[in-house]
Amino acid sequence: MLSSAAIKQRAAELGFDLCGIAPAGDFPELTFLPEWLARGYAGEMEYMSKSAERRADIRNFLPSAKSVIVTGTIYNTERRGRVRDRQADTVQIARYARGQDYHVVLGERLRGLVDWMKTQQPDAFDAEVFVDKHHVQERVYAQHAGLGWIGKNTCVINREQGSYFFLAGIATSLALDPDAPGLDQCGACTLCIDACPTGAIVDAGVLDATKCISYLTIEVDGPIPEPQRPLIGDHAYGCDICQDVCPWNLAAPTSDDPAWHAPQRDGLSAADLWQRSDFDLHTLIKGSAMTYLPLSRLRRNLATVIGNTGKPELAEVLDRPGRRVRNAARSTKSPVVEDAVAWAKRRLERS
Repeated sequence: MLSSAAIKQRAAELGFDLCGIAPAGDFPELTFLPEWLARGYAGEMEYMSKSAERRADIRNFLPSAKSVIVTGTIYNTERRGRVRDRQADTVQIARYARGQDYHVVLGERLRGLVDWMKTQQPDAFDAEVFVDKHHVQERVYAQHAGLGWIGKNTCVINREQGSYFFLAGIATSLALDPDAPGLDQCGACTLCIDACPTGAIVDAGVLDATKCISYLTIEVDGPIPEPQRPLIGDHAYGCDICQDVCPWNLAAPTSDDPAWHAPQRDGLSAADLWQRSDFDLHTLIKGSAMTYLPLSRLRRNLATVIGNTGKPELAEVLDRPGRRVRNAARSTKSPVVEDAVAWAKRRLERS
């Protein structure tokens, strides 16, 4: 018969750094979502409200579920101590988006794990994989699978591995031996709350997404609210600040997995990226999670970053988008991009 220990061993062989088992139970943490939505913290993410009922219980995802296999995959490739050139107009890309699209990579590995499980289990069983985009509250099951605890920054934190890891897993009808749940070890630390430039962490473990830089640069479809644009800083896609300051990430391990060592996407010049054609920009982000972002939003973010550089000489760069290929920057014709450009020019003039 298939055992929890055997599944964990196979998961490690397939490239997962963490693996734990949680029962498909009614956990109190699952009930907070409706309140979070009622507070308006989801902003424009209407899909959260539409899927709230389904997310309330893993058995809405797989009715026969008895166990939840949760995996953690380290995506961090940046060693601590790297110094950014604050005089340059470089952009920051969240670490999770610098490699290949994790939805694809982890989905394939999980399906490989399910296929192997079927060869080890004589009786038929149900199994469904989930990777972020599915309607599952992964963090809750990760905590109850012993992968770590949900920190004050809302990320799952592991004592040895820190928090730079993807969550994914398998809901199954198999009754597997569960792990002990993770225990909160944030203590009195509030570094993540204090470091957030937009004040998005409104309470321990509670995020107002409408203030989060990740939400503002990725989820917002229209213009970024003007009061929040200066707070975006040099973030062109997502944000890692609340994880960067976390003491549990002081010695966060890095991954040698080729999937996360893709072509360089972080630390590039905002002015250089702005002047690339739409084709070149798409080529840069192709195969990564960034492809879910329309180019008009990426252009909007780049213009905002340029406006935050404090370099008046970059204002003229905003007048020549996509100059490398004539008429190849159609995304700049979007009203949201034109609005960001106008704002950036005004800000640079004041500089």
